[in-house]
Amino acid sequence: MTFQIVLFAVIAAVLLFQLYNVLGKKVGRQPEDNAKKAKAKGMIVTPGLPGSVDPKTTAVPTVDPALVAAVAGLKERDPAFDPARFVDGARQAYETIVRAYARGDREALRPLLTEKVMGSFDAGITQREATGQTEALELVAPPRADIELGTVEGDVAKARVRFLAEVRNTITAASGETHVEERRTAEVWTFERRLGSQDPNWALAKVEAATA
Repeated sequence: MTFQIVLFAVIAAVLLFQLYNVLGKKVGRQPEDNAKKAKAKGMIVTPGLPGSVDPKTTAVPTVDPALVAAVAGLKERDPAFDPARFVDGARQAYETIVRAYARGDREALRPLLTEKVMGSFDAGITQREATGQTEALELVAPPRADIELGTVEGDVAKARVRFLAEVRNTITAASGETHVEERRTAEVWTFERRLGSQDPNWALAKVEAATA
């Protein structure tokens, strides 16, 4: 009788050990595994907020000291001036202006140019029309735009932007003969606007050739 009790006890111990081996193992990804991985990546995992990021490890965009210095004069008079936003707008203006000039669209150009520049562009369009020549311009890739300087003269804010672009011109002569020109351009455009004006838009005030 005693032997049977001991035998049953041994059998029970073996079964319990086997059950522990099967049921006691962790199967699949465990919550603490996520925490360990997150900790290794510099993250803080908060209950209910998976993937919470430690502010100390969050990447902060670097600011170009040269750009800060270039626009310091403008920022001093107009603290709301945002260089990145301005560059986006200047690039869009560039694309609109070069395309409008190529097709001779004076109405599209007029609100984007100062009177002096509009007069110059209008003369060029008139000369082209007199010869019966037409143009269509295509930008091969988005132009590169970089602010060179931002200043204020009196109450007029000015910003110089260097544009590098690759363009394809399709030129059609009065005879109907067509040829295509592809070239790279490098220009510095000066935009300006009057501080305190109800109109927030900048106008192209000057165009200069530049080195690439």
